[in-house]
Amino acid sequence: MNHLEMERALIKRYRSKLYRPFVEALNEYDLIKEGDKIAVCISGGKDSLVMAKLFQEIKRHGKINFDLEFLVMNPGFNQENLDALINNCQLMDIPIKIKESNIFSVAYDYGGESPCYLCARMRRGFLYDFAKEQGCNKIALGHHFNDVIETTLLNMIYCGEFKTMLPKLKSTNHP
Repeated sequence: MNHLEMERALIKRYRSKLYRPFVEALNEYDLIKEGDKIAVCISGGKDSLVMAKLFQEIKRHGKINFDLEFLVMNPGFNQENLDALINNCQLMDIPIKIKESNIFSVAYDYGGESPCYLCARMRRGFLYDFAKEQGCNKIALGHHFNDVIETTLLNMIYCGEFKTMLPKLKSTNHP
């Protein structure tokens, strides 16, 4: 399947499951404003790649004038995974910008028994800085509904709090 067939499928075949809920969320939470420059953060997973294609469709057919940057942070992927990510983005016609980091190794060296928390925090900060370098005023992260459920359960079990991911979040330590 080429990128044109993928784009057509998003609007036709997956309209009710993907495209329409994406547009409804953008409208309900007022996620895009005129003149925004949005950093669409690509991890290489299906969530972020589909989100990137949806943003391309909204830009192409939407009524709001905004810009997109497709950013990839390489936290220390092995070459095979990095090559797969690059190839998938090329096949999907997603023009990515990649920035290298050593976050995986730092998180494993200094994260103690739970390097995942440190890794997640460092990746988020890195993405905020990368987006700022590109002149972006917002970042978009792709999460699946299962990610929301996992986050809720982890917060309940490990923090004793009922918290989850919000659709729109203003950073307290990045502009």
